[in-house]
Amino acid sequence: MASMMQPQILVLKEGTDTSQGRAQVVSNINACTAVADTLRTTLGPRGMDKLIHDDKGGVTISNDGATIMRLLDIVHPAAKILVDIAGSQDSEVGDGTTTVVLLAAEFLKEAKPYVEDGVHPHSLIRSYRTAGNMAIQRVKELAVSIEGKSLEEKKSLLAKCAATTLSSKLIGGEKEFFASMVVDAVLAIGNDDRLNLIGIKKVPGGTMRDSFLVNGVAFKKTFSYAGFEQQPKKFLNPKILLLNIELELKSEKENAEIRLSDPLQYQSIVDAEWNIIYDKLDKCVKSGAKIILSRLAIGDLATQYFADRDIFCAGRVTEEDLQRVAAATGGMVQTSVNNVIDEVLGSCEVFEEKQVGNERFNIFSGCPSGQTATIVLRGGADQFIEEAERSLHDAIMIVRRALKNSTVVPGGGAIDMEISKYLRQHARTIAGKSQFFVNSFAKALEVIPRQLCDNAGFDATDVLNKLRQKHASGEGANYGVDINTGGIADSFANFVWEPAVVKINAINAATEASCLILSVDETVKNPKSESAQGDAAAGAMAGRGGAMRGRGGRGMRRR
Repeated sequence: MASMMQPQILVLKEGTDTSQGRAQVVSNINACTAVADTLRTTLGPRGMDKLIHDDKGGVTISNDGATIMRLLDIVHPAAKILVDIAGSQDSEVGDGTTTVVLLAAEFLKEAKPYVEDGVHPHSLIRSYRTAGNMAIQRVKELAVSIEGKSLEEKKSLLAKCAATTLSSKLIGGEKEFFASMVVDAVLAIGNDDRLNLIGIKKVPGGTMRDSFLVNGVAFKKTFSYAGFEQQPKKFLNPKILLLNIELELKSEKENAEIRLSDPLQYQSIVDAEWNIIYDKLDKCVKSGAKIILSRLAIGDLATQYFADRDIFCAGRVTEEDLQRVAAATGGMVQTSVNNVIDEVLGSCEVFEEKQVGNERFNIFSGCPSGQTATIVLRGGADQFIEEAERSLHDAIMIVRRALKNSTVVPGGGAIDMEISKYLRQHARTIAGKSQFFVNSFAKALEVIPRQLCDNAGFDATDVLNKLRQKHASGEGANYGVDINTGGIADSFANFVWEPAVVKINAINAATEASCLILSVDETVKNPKSESAQGDAAAGAMAGRGGAMRGRGGRGMRRR
């Protein structure tokens, strides 16, 4: 009786939303499956695109898993984990973002019946981790190295990897054209890891085939003053001076006060200002540079002065472009024009200003360092060019990864089917419940070839049966879905390749994410505290009042 009279103990704040237990795990799995269903149809060469319209009226058309996940405003806390793994896959390898989300969701979907039947999530997690490690080990065994090949062979192999990535994008129709362009761009920057050394400039108009690669730097003509048109627009082997100072006639910034006893002295002060700017311009000319670029403004006086001396100048060049010019030409950005020596000047074989569509571009080619490249993209609509840029980013990342980790695996669902077969065989050797869980992991891997078939409009069951039979025979390890005929084909022979690191990273991230979501059995949502809201409002009002007082303080002092 005494125990029944115990008062209820409240630990959490009133209004806190808590949900826990098996129902919570199932709810999280359902949320992740719903997110993956949005992305499902974008997988593969026959994948559809998504049009996302944001609250600011911007429209994005994309096929890239990471971009779509980022733009979907997902509020469910468990489903946000899928957004994170898509982002990590994008930054780590660049491609396979849709794959990683689909795999994670499929692992969870396969685990759902067991959770509903009362299996402890940690039994599932343990088996999934074991299966994930075995799958990664198997990918490494099946990977083929492209090390030790000649440059021409390597280029052709890398172009195949880039073409596989581009085949599922909007620019898939021109994949060979862009694949060779991407390979040349990545090889141009050599061993440097900085992705910003490959610039991508977008110019609306023309066709995709009008896109071109500059082995050097190209950037859009900056804002210019009168006199610019009188400057030469082409140089051979010019010296290049890079600055981070203003070459403009400026009145004194500080509110200095000068008292003159003689009106004639006023002219000397005005002359001093002119002498300062002329002195700077003289030093630039004496340096021997024929091209002068500055991150800050180059005014009308300087523009005309350089034009009279057959020197090309451009002001307000963006930081990124200036750094790329420095890397390519071997120059150094100067913050003063005093003592400009030859060592800090850059050089290139040819500089010219060229019309591209409606824009004019300054193009530096034949650079001595050769550590940079620029792709100028052409195309019809702005959204199309934006998507082309995202696609090329993926391809560039893939080629860089393939160069660094020089092993490739067959694509088209071949590697997934082979790992699935391997795990099924291994599952038979396990006693106990783990056998079911490893089998489920193996079955989940088949989502990739199945989705490739569904997206291309083929009979997935039929194709998967053929694939299972081929892989079980022991000699069909490289067989995957043939998108062109709706049958199966040797992906390796058809040059459908992808770097092994893409698959390894995808399986690793998907396994980690699914284990993380399975291990959550309670969600606590704290209510917004009324007093906290009140304090914030009071703080905002006080801040506003302070601003008002500050404004009032500029007038007469109060007594």
